[in-house]
Amino acid sequence: MMSFRTISLVVLSALGALAPAAPGDGRVTITFDKVETGKPMPSYTEQGVVFALAHQPSKSKAVGRVMFFPHLKTSRKGILNAMANESIAVEVRFPKPVSSVTLVLWGSIGSAAIVEAYDKDGKIVDKASRDKVPERTAPEQPIPSFELTVKAAAIAYVRFSGSPPGGYIVCDEVRFSPS
Repeated sequence: MMSFRTISLVVLSALGALAPAAPGDGRVTITFDKVETGKPMPSYTEQGVVFALAHQPSKSKAVGRVMFFPHLKTSRKGILNAMANESIAVEVRFPKPVSSVTLVLWGSIGSAAIVEAYDKDGKIVDKASRDKVPERTAPEQPIPSFELTVKAAAIAYVRFSGSPPGGYIVCDEVRFSPS
């Protein structure tokens, strides 16, 4: 007979909202496959994890927004900075400290990718980056995804960035392990 926790995880996994990486290890995965695309919003919350811009725009009086974007040639969707004329990091804030965060990302040509992990005091505790995002080799292919992982004893939030104004870095999966 399955436990209530096992049944709950199976149901949440089927919904795409929460899935442990392996039974009992506590790792959590968040995807955005069921979220509406193209609708800018000030923030988005999933399983207590809050996604928002790291700060408000400085080049305009517009309210900072994030938005979901389809991963062309796939069924995946990801979250990104909806402010097209200003590069602002997207912040992923956890309800409790975590020890490891992996982001599955993809981006526009000419973008770099940076993931910075912060503790509760706003101090950078780890960083991962790529100088250049991978590019597709033919138009019929999806933009290649890649992973960046940060680790520290008590990560309160991470920020991802690296695209120039007009470009984008998109996160379509977040995996994390509680501290």
